[in-house]
Order: sequence, then structure tokens, then C-alpha cells
Amino acid sequence: MKLLVTGMAGFIASRTAAMLLEQGHDVVGVDNVNDYYDVRLKLWRLRELARLAGADAATLARLDPAANSVGACPDSFCAGGLSFVRGDIENKPFVLDLFARHGFDAVLNLAARAGVRYSMEHPDVYMTTNLLGTLHVLDGMRAHGCKKMVLASTSSLYAGQPMPFREDLPVNTPISPYAASKKAAEALAYSYHHLYGLDVSVVRYFTVYGPAGRPDMSIFRFTQWIAQGRPLELFGDGEQSRDFTYVDDIARGTIAALRPLGFETINLGGGNRPLTMNAVIEFIEKALGKKAAIERRPFHKADVRETYADIGKARRLLDWAPAVAPHDGFALTVDWHREQADWLRDIRL
Repeated sequence: MKLLVTGMAGFIASRTAAMLLEQGHDVVGVDNVNDYYDVRLKLWRLRELARLAGADAATLARLDPAANSVGACPDSFCAGGLSFVRGDIENKPFVLDLFARHGFDAVLNLAARAGVRYSMEHPDVYMTTNLLGTLHVLDGMRAHGCKKMVLASTSSLYAGQPMPFREDLPVNTPISPYAASKKAAEALAYSYHHLYGLDVSVVRYFTVYGPAGRPDMSIFRFTQWIAQGRPLELFGDGEQSRDFTYVDDIARGTIAALRPLGFETINLGGGNRPLTMNAVIEFIEKALGKKAAIERRPFHKADVRETYADIGKARRLLDWAPAVAPHDGFALTVDWHREQADWLRDIRL
């Protein structure tokens, strides 16, 4: 298939695009490469994709984060079945032109502003990217006959609901602008399914982690802080827990959701008993051979106390279950930090 992957320089989208390329699909990726976090992480992911697609040495050099301290990203590059274009789904003419030039078989709309706390400081950009950007992609699909979308969503919608979280729970009380923007995107996608017959799979992600993750997320920050002997900021008592899910498992589930389903909302989570932050810190300490110097902060009111996914629907509809146990995934993540330590040392957390 020929597939559009939005947000392709992002953590989850880059791994998803890599798996699609390995399966022989043609992938067109777009990303605005914003500076919400250090752009060098996005360059590293794009370079890995370019390498996988067989890019030449000049392209790989332009994407080398170790040699590109300012994080300048090329506007476009092509290699094998991969095409990358720097652009913003908030720009409707750009999106519509993209659909006009490519006969996409399906869209994986993974572009998003993420992060609960940042959404409280900058709610506008969450609505323009997560909602308005999704609208532009849906309009591009409608105008150019593309019938399938996989839409990334979040477990943050389940705040206050009984666990394990099931897809049929009411999620009408989001406690952050981030969660509200994702709820709105889900509702908008349903309206386009109803009105125009678009086939939409909404995948709700549960605490994704792995190599080259976002530096505002706990696993990345804890690993960096402990490795560098810096104080580790811990919000609350550390007994809050998450259903950690390794990024490759998430990417597999996202691709599995490309099958025709009509309109479905599907949890992609670890399906394990959740792990506490204290347990995660202890594992990283052992892996690095260093103790954390913990500085405690008050629990943040926009955070969810626990997440725990019921993944029965994913098993039934997608034949999907996570394959990587948390401790194995944590070990792979710590190994990546060690391997990339030279250029990661001054990444802004």
C-alpha cells in the first residue's frame, strides 16, 4: 500500500513507519519538526528511517544528531519506498495538496501534541494540532477517496474510571487539555465515519516507552538523571502506576488496526498489572549500577493516578498482544541511552 504517516519524526510514528517499510509498503511521512523537545531526537529517528530505506551518505549526514547541534532538519528527502516532507497538518492547503499528489490507500494519523502538563500551559496548540489538524486530514481523505484512517489517541481519557480500562467506558470528563483535545478528535473522526463512510480505527495508547522516546516522559528522564548523577524529580510518593507498553508492540498494533473495521476504539496497552514509578526507578538503578538522588514534588492534579488496559478487544479484532515484557523493554531502553550517551548528555529534559 501507499500510506501517509503524519508526525513521522515522532517516537511512535517513526517506529511504525520503519515496520511499514520492512513490510514492503511505500510510506510518505510528514512532520513539522517543532521544537517542543530537542529536535536532535527527531533527526536521529529520521536518520534511522532513512538508513533502513537505503538513503545515500549525504542524506544520512544531514540527519546526524551528533554533528548537528542546532537540529536543522531538511525540508524533504527520499530513499527507496520512503518519502519525507517537512510540513504541518495545521496547514490545510498543504494537507490537501499532499492528498492531491499521492493516491493514499490509508492514513496513520499519529501527529499530535502530547504531554499533560505542557497542555495546561499551551492549550491552544493542542487544539490546533490534535483537533484542527485531524480535521484537515479527514477532509483530505474525503476529497480524494482515501477511506481508511488509524487515529492515535490516549489512555489519559480514562481518568477516574474503574480499572482495567475498557473501551466502552464513558470518557466524558477529561482532566487536561491534552485529553480533551484527543476526545474531540475521536468524536470528529466518528462524525466523518457516519457522514462519509470513512473506516476509522482509534487506538488508545498506554504509557509508551522505549529507545529514542520523548524526553518529557518518565523513562527517558529517569534514565538520564540517574546515569548523569543528577537529582531525579518524582511527583507524588512514587506509588502511582502505569501500564507500560513497549514502542514496538504499539507500532505492531497500530499497523494491525489498518484492517477494515468500520469504526472502532481499541486499547493498546501492556495488559499487565501496572508498575509503580518506584519499581521502575529501582530497575533503572540496577541496570545502571547507580542510585537515584530523589527530589520529591507534589502530585500533579492533571496526572492520572493509575492506568491499566483491558486489551481483550485488541486480541479479538487485531489478533494483537504485547510481546515485550516491561523489564526487557527497560533494559533495551537503558542500552540505547548508553550507546547514544555522547550526544544525549545535553538533551533538554
